[in-house]
Amino acid sequence: MTLNRRQFLGATVAVAASLSAPALLGASRPKVVVIGGGAGGATAARYIAKDSKGAIDVTLIEPTRSYYTCFFSNLYLGGFRTINSIGHSYGKLASDYGINVVHDYAIGVDRDTKTVSLANGAKMQYDKLILSPGIDFVDGAVPGWSVEQQNKMPHAYKAGSQTELLKSQIMGMREGGTFALIAPPNPYRCPPGPYERISMVAHQLKQSNPTAKILVVDPKPKFSKQGLFEEAWTKYYGDMITRIGPDFGGDKVSVNPDTMEVDIDGQVEKVDVCNVIPAMQAGKIAAAAGVTNDAGWAPVNADDMSSKADPDVYVLGDASHQGDMPKSGFSANSQAKVCANAVRHALTGSKRFPAKFSNTCWSLVATDDGIKVGASYEATAEKIAQISGFVSQTGEDAALRKKTYEESIGWYDGITSDMFG
Repeated sequence: MTLNRRQFLGATVAVAASLSAPALLGASRPKVVVIGGGAGGATAARYIAKDSKGAIDVTLIEPTRSYYTCFFSNLYLGGFRTINSIGHSYGKLASDYGINVVHDYAIGVDRDTKTVSLANGAKMQYDKLILSPGIDFVDGAVPGWSVEQQNKMPHAYKAGSQTELLKSQIMGMREGGTFALIAPPNPYRCPPGPYERISMVAHQLKQSNPTAKILVVDPKPKFSKQGLFEEAWTKYYGDMITRIGPDFGGDKVSVNPDTMEVDIDGQVEKVDVCNVIPAMQAGKIAAAAGVTNDAGWAPVNADDMSSKADPDVYVLGDASHQGDMPKSGFSANSQAKVCANAVRHALTGSKRFPAKFSNTCWSLVATDDGIKVGASYEATAEKIAQISGFVSQTGEDAALRKKTYEESIGWYDGITSDMFG
């Protein structure tokens, strides 16, 4: 059955069904500060504000006024979406739910005084702090590349202007030119994301530049939904795509943005467009808050997403080190609801429900050809643990693949409504 917006919302609001009593007139309300307005942060802020009925003062700190989803941004590269269709505002969170939306950068957290410092010099007090900052890149992960070079070799792994830049570069490629993608090592945001991107770039080039070539340089021996992607690449794009894994130097790569060259274990390739997706870590504010481990991720308790370093700090989505869930928008949204329920319980005494999580990652490989992987999870003492799973199969018929793609569209409409109201 196609998953539509109403079904998605109906299936996910059950965890927040118990409403707390309104705050007493004149009483000081507990304060929750949420840093990061993506699938984790926006969802958590909305659910806490909505279900507390004004009993909790919620502030959302997010520097951008329009949020562009990383999920479905590849479809923009492939020509299936417009950039405006993946952009969303925070207006309804403020007007409909009373959330104090602050468009600024959080630059520091003092856990002793329970304050967040903003770039404009202001300080925000909190009783509970929710961090959902997404990812930042590991400095020096790809020799020769840095964020200062992102206009020459875009990462486009934070959607928005970088996505538009990469699309412009793809459309401006010379006839028969080469598009290169440097894939990231594990763990990283959206495991199928780089390979859906290859599919979408190939789809675009097949129409606008059919003699172009795509080079994938990958440090990993295998990747998510590999058999499904490789089946699609052969079926739809012939010999356009070449992947170089670690057996052939894919883990020994450097780039020169000035000369548009990629060095693969000593073999230099001249390319026309290079999409560098470096190794990742939690957004820098998590490290500033002192809640990350040596690998750069933030360990959390599985039953409520609270930081193992501080029970009054919670970490959601890509930034968290939580167990078996992939770093995805669906995961962050699912974790946010568990967190919101736990925070409301801690601050108002409202009913707390057992933690349950789910995730699905859809990918489009060609027109009306969608594939997916997903699972259900539960909280254990050690981690968020997978209890069941599913994945598309190679050789599926066209009708099923079309239904999978349509399901993803229904999910997109549902989750963005769940995030932004």
